[in-house]
Amino acid sequence: GDHVLPVFTGECKECPHCKSAESNMCDLLRINTDRGVMIGDGKSRFSINGKPIYHFVGTSTFSEYTVMHVGCVAKINPAAPLDKVCVLSCGISTGLGATINVAKPPKGSTVAIFGLGAVGLAAAEGARIAGASRIIGIDLNANRFEEARKFGCTEFVDPKDHDKPVQQVLAEMTNGGVDRSVECTGNINAMIQAFECVHDGWGVAVLVGVPHKDAEFKTHPMNFLNERTLKGTFFGNYKPRTDLPNVVELYMKKELEVEKFITHSVPFSEINTAFDLMHKGE
Repeated sequence: GDHVLPVFTGECKECPHCKSAESNMCDLLRINTDRGVMIGDGKSRFSINGKPIYHFVGTSTFSEYTVMHVGCVAKINPAAPLDKVCVLSCGISTGLGATINVAKPPKGSTVAIFGLGAVGLAAAEGARIAGASRIIGIDLNANRFEEARKFGCTEFVDPKDHDKPVQQVLAEMTNGGVDRSVECTGNINAMIQAFECVHDGWGVAVLVGVPHKDAEFKTHPMNFLNERTLKGTFFGNYKPRTDLPNVVELYMKKELEVEKFITHSVPFSEINTAFDLMHKGE
């Protein structure tokens, strides 16, 4: 009878990561895209015509019924509407936490968000909640800019509009660089730009996007020696079972508007239509 959110990463509460206040990367239950079976016995709980169907990132939420490890379900407020807060299980929490938990922009600061998909919009929302004074959205798709204003973005940069590196454009806009940047594209060039655009002395860049497996991050060591900080994050540094119930409460208190992230509601029978919409960016 409990209301829960299933999460692709987990919290066993026993390993060194779970016991650390600084980590959410559970040794037992962190995301494993190759496993596809239950940890206890190494077997699947799904089959068709006698052949096993594997568990997708430990959740298999594209089915009406699923079996999950107890460490990957977060018990939440039963009054929260499940058709809304379900989106907190992945992208929105990742972007929100990347800003609030990792970048930690001071009130009145300037924040650059690279990539204005769902994760980037959530990162912008985090900057808005934190009280940033300027939130600059960077995206190659200018059609996203107007929508991003609803999430706190105040200015925009389309790299295609400039004949100089984006980090230089941002430095000129902000008198030397932004205070914080959050990269939500997975593009290695955007990752480098996000780091190099933060102000020396105190700037912090946070990488959220997942790069190509062969990508390499290259920057001059002086960027570090000049007191810029580069951080990475996984699931916004939220511990699923401990922290997600609190994110749901942000929604219940109307401090976080989940509805504006939802563009379409599609029944299970039309799931492929939802994928088509996602690929088109609609």
